Amino acid sequence: MQSDRPKQYLQLDGKTVIEQTLQRLATHPRIKGIVVAIAPNDPYWSEITLPADCPIHIANGGEQRADSVFNALTALAAISGDDPWVLVHDAARPCLRHQDIDLMLDSLCGHAVGGILGIPVNDTVKRTNAEHEIIETVCRQGLWRASTPQMFRLLSLKQALQTAKEQQLTVTDEASAMELAGFQPMMVEGHSDNIKITLPQDLALASLFLRQQGEAS
Repeated sequence: MQSDRPKQYLQLDGKTVIEQTLQRLATHPRIKGIVVAIAPNDPYWSEITLPADCPIHIANGGEQRADSVFNALTALAAISGDDPWVLVHDAARPCLRHQDIDLMLDSLCGHAVGGILGIPVNDTVKRTNAEHEIIETVCRQGLWRASTPQMFRLLSLKQALQTAKEQQLTVTDEASAMELAGFQPMMVEGHSDNIKITLPQDLALASLFLRQQGEAS
């Protein structure tokens, strides 16, 4: 991001990215609480303004995404007392629509496993070799771009992440951990404006999407 701080603490329409993201989650009426995984000695977290709409708890961030999620689930398990559905969401996705959260909850609450938000791949997909030469055109039928939130039962996801770590298996998202555990998560189609801020120009795009969403509401 060519910045002096992590991207979740960059400014986006008068708030930090993570403040925008937390506001989206905290103001949804069906979300009962939030656990945020924060790196130890994070110098920026104490400076942000937390939404008052929803209880927010803190867990220690880990070396990898899976470690952070596992720590957050452990913290949640200590206070939940049961096996709730959990939504794992990227702090750098501030444009998540309430409409997509509703769609996930309505589509997955009766599902045996859970699932994730995603976007079907519409572009032509090419596979290349190490020299970036095209070696084949990949059939895009059935291909999706995985997004977040990713929604699973707390205890099942926690066990899947623990097993993957014990077996030294690499998991890039929660669904991949569940897949390695033998489950078949469901894909739920969301909106394409639920972007993950990765490059500097993504901030301007996210700002545009937030304004458009505000005008449409």
